[in-house]
Amino acid sequence: MTRHHTLFVFPGQGSQHIGMASGFMDHEFTKEIFEEADDVLGFSLSKMMREGSEDELGLTINTQPALLLAGMAVAKYIYKSTDRINLHPYAAAVAGHSLGEYTALCAAGSLSLKVGLELVRKRGEAMQGAVPAGKGAMAAIIGMEYANLESIIRKTGCYIANDNSPSQVVISGDEQAVDEASNMLAVEGAKKIVRLNVSAPFHCPLMQPAADIMQIALQKAQFAPVDMPVYQNITGEKTSSTLALEKGLVEQVTGRVRWRETMVNAAASGITEVVECGAGKVLTGLAKRVDGIINTATLNTPEDVDAWLEARHAE
Repeated sequence: MTRHHTLFVFPGQGSQHIGMASGFMDHEFTKEIFEEADDVLGFSLSKMMREGSEDELGLTINTQPALLLAGMAVAKYIYKSTDRINLHPYAAAVAGHSLGEYTALCAAGSLSLKVGLELVRKRGEAMQGAVPAGKGAMAAIIGMEYANLESIIRKTGCYIANDNSPSQVVISGDEQAVDEASNMLAVEGAKKIVRLNVSAPFHCPLMQPAADIMQIALQKAQFAPVDMPVYQNITGEKTSSTLALEKGLVEQVTGRVRWRETMVNAAASGITEVVECGAGKVLTGLAKRVDGIINTATLNTPEDVDAWLEARHAE
């Protein structure tokens, strides 16, 4: 499998768990980035990831830098173990789901680890504070046609936050609106509706205060040219424009994550392998449902990376 057919992807909130990336924390290739993260943030994020509580790690302000750090541990391990300075020998492009788009930009060389951590910490604070606790909600709708779903929820005043796959869409908005939409969708034939354990209604217009804060923060950040194209959440298309990438990070705070379109577009461009980095296997699970994607891999430990690299070199 050559890099021309491989897409590296980085997960968003929901994939975090205690013990994530622990195998990288003491490894000679990657321990320095955990030390750097603790210094940048002013507290031991690595200790929280290794032995904290699920509730503490699940706070948006902690989850976001933790997932970015886990994803970058994988990228850094690849760099160090192969004497490379980027993912170019192995990936044609990168993408990240919601928060994971920041990790993708770090992996593509556009943002430094320090800047990435500072931005996602700010993003977590802004998103957590944008809507009073208990005033917003999100729900995953499983097993319903996208077109039918959108026409129904439009009547309730809630929004599509994540278009993840043909059979999985996440809605977001005011708590009452999400409840009403969930009840209507259940009557209309949705196979399953799962209320998400989140602290705010992400990726909908209620997040505008957070988008305003991030616009200022991102304008101050330094974006370097990317090493490879990045698929954007807000368009589902790939770009190498730093201006477009910055603009997209602002728009995705209130906008829809077009993950289904991202995967379809990636497959149409020749991607046949999706490699998920950092924590969990949510994105590879979604990728398996896309025509044209024939291989997937999850790299969550040094052993995962070693095995994947060995298989690449054996081809």
